[in-house]
Amino acid sequence: MKFSERTLIEEILAPLANPADGSLGLTDDAAFIACAPGRDLVVTQDTLIGSVHFRDQDPAAAIARKSLRVNLSDLAAKGAEPVAYLLSLALPDGVERAWAEDFAAGLRRDQDEFGVALYGGDTVRSPGHVMVTVTACGTVPSGKMIRRAGARAGELIYVSGTIGDGAFGLAALNGGTPAIDALDARARDELAGRFLIPRPRLELAPALRAHASAAMDISDGLAGDLALLAAASRVTAEVDLGRVPLSPPAARAIAAEPDLLIRAVTGGDDYEIVCTVPEGRASAFEAAAGAAGIAVSRIGVVTGGGGPPVFRDSAGRPVRFEQASFSHF
Repeated sequence: MKFSERTLIEEILAPLANPADGSLGLTDDAAFIACAPGRDLVVTQDTLIGSVHFRDQDPAAAIARKSLRVNLSDLAAKGAEPVAYLLSLALPDGVERAWAEDFAAGLRRDQDEFGVALYGGDTVRSPGHVMVTVTACGTVPSGKMIRRAGARAGELIYVSGTIGDGAFGLAALNGGTPAIDALDARARDELAGRFLIPRPRLELAPALRAHASAAMDISDGLAGDLALLAAASRVTAEVDLGRVPLSPPAARAIAAEPDLLIRAVTGGDDYEIVCTVPEGRASAFEAAAGAAGIAVSRIGVVTGGGGPPVFRDSAGRPVRFEQASFSHF
């Protein structure tokens, strides 16, 4: 690296912390988070690695923001309100100080937007790609965290936002997918933006706490992540592929190349939320989500039994996936 670890910590990262709070301005070996009475601390962690979760050539600020946001997405799915995060940053030789400053600027932008601050972490040298690990902390009213294991047969399945944009965005950046390559520049840029800088659905957290029985964020693909939720809840599900919400660019690409619908539900990088809601609370959930400015779509129903969820096409036929989700290995 073209700068020292001490420079990285004291000059570039320390300004992201507040000396007056439990981070102690990154001047100690640990930090503390005061949890208010009647609140539970919710902790989540994700590691993002260059060439696996982001492209090595992606802007440093975008890498930083994605690294933070994918963790905030997990907190949102648990119904939590973010408070703080820890950062472990591994950088290979040759990284310029300007890259690190852009990375910190990306974090600063999202700290200001989402009301979180850096509380500590670690910095090391990487033998290869950039590696970023974020541990995010949030709080919920005691006993109110929404788990994966809570869905019951007969409940309705909802997703937030639109599905497939992250996977299509990566394809838009890398090229080689004819229907996506044929989209106009504005549409491709919209999809690419969803891959580079996802949007955590934190505004939906209160509605989830009030109405959802189970929830998780969609990081590795709707089909695979819904299967994880169903397995944790010891149920399965029926999903109508025609109800899966698509953005206009994704819908145009799928109209031109129908097989892309499989990539939309298995490709990952959506960072939307899939949840289950008792039928009697569905209207209230939809109203609460709408009031929060978050679009939600009902895509299926929880059913009894086991096995992976069944996704059906417009004719009611089950659709089989060679691989239901993105694999990290």
